[in-house]
Amino acid sequence: MALRFAADISTAQTDYGTVLLDERSGQYWELNPTATLIVEVLLAGKDEAAATDAVVAEFDIDRERAQQDVTQLIAELRVSGLAA
Repeated sequence: MALRFAADISTAQTDYGTVLLDERSGQYWELNPTATLIVEVLLAGKDEAAATDAVVAEFDIDRERAQQDVTQLIAELRVSGLAA
């Protein structure tokens, strides 16, 4: 499933990943390089399987762990209200 950030979320790329700013609360979130890759794939309209494939291809991680990371990140972004 593709991902989109809420309208009040600003993003900035850093040397260490991505920073998200929730303009409603003033809270910052920092995404590490793995989370940044996952978000980039999902924001491009691709699904969780494509994000998992990208993580496996980019990092030294097995597919099962990559899938868990993708699922957990999506859940955390949605629960926090950052993404839909």
